Amino acid sequence: MIIKSSEFVVSNSDVAKCPNSKLPEYAFIGRSNVGKSSLINMLTARKSLAKTSGRPGKTQLINHFLINKDWHLVDLPGYGYARVSKSIKKTFQKFITQYFEQREQMLCAFVLIDSRHNPQPIDLEFMQWLGEHGIPFCIIFTKADKLKPNALTRNVETYKEKMLEIWEEMPVHFITSSTSDLGREEVLKYIEDLNTQFISN
Repeated sequence: MIIKSSEFVVSNSDVAKCPNSKLPEYAFIGRSNVGKSSLINMLTARKSLAKTSGRPGKTQLINHFLINKDWHLVDLPGYGYARVSKSIKKTFQKFITQYFEQREQMLCAFVLIDSRHNPQPIDLEFMQWLGEHGIPFCIIFTKADKLKPNALTRNVETYKEKMLEIWEEMPVHFITSSTSDLGREEVLKYIEDLNTQFISN
C-alpha cells in the first residue's frame, strides 16, 4: 500500500461523535510509552501526524485520521503507567470499551507491545478481554531496533510461549521499528488485504 494522503479528522471522548462513516478503521493501542505515535508517523510517512511526547499518557482522546480517503487510522489512549488520575483512567477505560463494543467498522485492533520487555500482565489481560469480546486484533512488537537480533528473537519467542498458555494459536504479529521502517510494508499490506475483503463483502 502506498500512502498518498493522511489527514487528521477529529478527536473526542464520545464514541457517538466518531466519524459517521462506513469506512473501515483500524485502532492502535498499547501501554503508555510503547512508541505508538512514532509508529503511526512511520506507517503514514508523516513526521508529526500523531503527536509524540516524552511524557507517557499524552494521548487522552480517540483520534481519527483519514488515510488515502478510504480508511481510518484510530489512535487510542495508552493504558497503564500514564501520569493521570484514577478518575481520568476510569474515563479512558469507559470510552475505550465503548469504542471497541460499538464501532462495527473497526476491522482490527493493533495492540502494541514493547519488544524489549517480558510479557506484561496488563497487556495479556487486555488481549484476553479483546478475545472474550470477539474483537479481532494483531500484535505489533515495537522498538525492535533497540535490541540485538538474538535478543529480539528470544523476547518474541518468550511472548509466544506466554500467549499459548491461554490462546490456541499466536495471533498475527509484526515486528517493527519506527527508526528503520522495519515492518511498515507488512502492516500496510495486512491493512490493504483487510480493506479488500471488506469491500468485497
